[in-house]
Amino acid sequence: MPEMKLGLFIRPTGHHIASWRHPNAHDDANVNFDRFINMAETAERGLFDMLFSADTNTAWTTVDSALNRQHYSAWLEPYTLMTALAAHTQHIGLVCTRSTSFDEPYTVARMFATLDLITGGRGGVNIVTTGNGRSALNYSQDEHLAKPERYEIADEFVDVLRGLWDSWDPDAFVRDRETSTFFEWDKMHVLNHKGKHFQVEGPLNVPRSPQGQPVLVQAGASEQGRELAAKAADVIFGASQSIEIAQEFYADVKSRLARHGRQPDHLKVLPGLSVTVAETVEEAQAKFDELQDLIHPDHGLAFLSRRIGHDLTGMDPDIPMPDLPAVDDVGTRSGQMLELAKRENWTLRQLYQHFAAARGHMLLIGTPSMVADTMQEWFENGACDGFNIIPSMFPDEFESFVDLVVPELQRRGLYRTAYEGNTLRDRLSLPEPMSRYAAASASAAE
Repeated sequence: MPEMKLGLFIRPTGHHIASWRHPNAHDDANVNFDRFINMAETAERGLFDMLFSADTNTAWTTVDSALNRQHYSAWLEPYTLMTALAAHTQHIGLVCTRSTSFDEPYTVARMFATLDLITGGRGGVNIVTTGNGRSALNYSQDEHLAKPERYEIADEFVDVLRGLWDSWDPDAFVRDRETSTFFEWDKMHVLNHKGKHFQVEGPLNVPRSPQGQPVLVQAGASEQGRELAAKAADVIFGASQSIEIAQEFYADVKSRLARHGRQPDHLKVLPGLSVTVAETVEEAQAKFDELQDLIHPDHGLAFLSRRIGHDLTGMDPDIPMPDLPAVDDVGTRSGQMLELAKRENWTLRQLYQHFAAARGHMLLIGTPSMVADTMQEWFENGACDGFNIIPSMFPDEFESFVDLVVPELQRRGLYRTAYEGNTLRDRLSLPEPMSRYAAASASAAE
């Protein structure tokens, strides 16, 4: 029976926009490494497949006027964080974000090939094009590129990245002292890529990954994002408010793999999931309501402004949501949020409260059995291969998930009771990718 896959989306104090105001929250986690060690150790206790850290390239993550009320505006750089956490973990995968708009593929290839070697095959990179336009101002650019061009760059970036990871055959480094042969020349491959956006000679000066290539993750839900995931990604994160939306997304991205010569199980679909769980429904709802009451209206409106691409700060939060056009360049969630507000006839306050805890992802509030029921329904009915868990608050809500929900999933035979294999690909039931050079040799032999 297939097992549910689980990732932990780490975020300093939690994913609820008011989490840092709760008395139990790790409100200093943006500067306190020990907090992240605690998250990682709890995730391994829960037998999670991977830790995942998102990133942005600017402190301006909302409109300027609300910066002083931000959830946090400065935090630990994710790649450095993951390499440090490698020494404090044994099994869990370590995945973080790099931007194809501001990074160079050779640099990213080196970084994550090295992380993979250090961890024995537990590394992964989440590729994004970066939706926050203010980021461009930190990289000697006057303005951010339009979304279609960003994805064009991302497509070439990923091709170069994967080509560099194939620079060395697994047995290239013979280290023969007698013949003074450190590596076999014909087992080194020079990429010589010359494209529209990148020119990269290669080879990569890091040996081949213990798992063939680090795991490649992608999170775009747009047409371009789905196609890039189908072509190259091993995992795609999604955001779905209902099982019907999740099933459409799952079926669509899985159906695209065949034209890229891939099987459906070569891509794992993990939608985000926020869980508030307790022994009783009343207790769970009370915990959720306590966080909701901590949302400052200024912060709620600023959060909403960033997510939909329109400045709503300074407006009365109790007026109906204005009829505004979706801003695709900030992400597909802009349209989803505006459509939901229109359908439900919500006020600004109702809309930001709805998205405050899970930021557009699925939200479950209830007992362990209730939470497991919904997770099982999604997993067994073509909506996902597992979930990327986005706790509303650290440490309380994540510890509650591990202590209450994980045992219920195990009791139902849906989730592992011990780690299997050695690499992140082993844990995710993903095949090791064949080197493009080995594939070419096999085709020539035929």
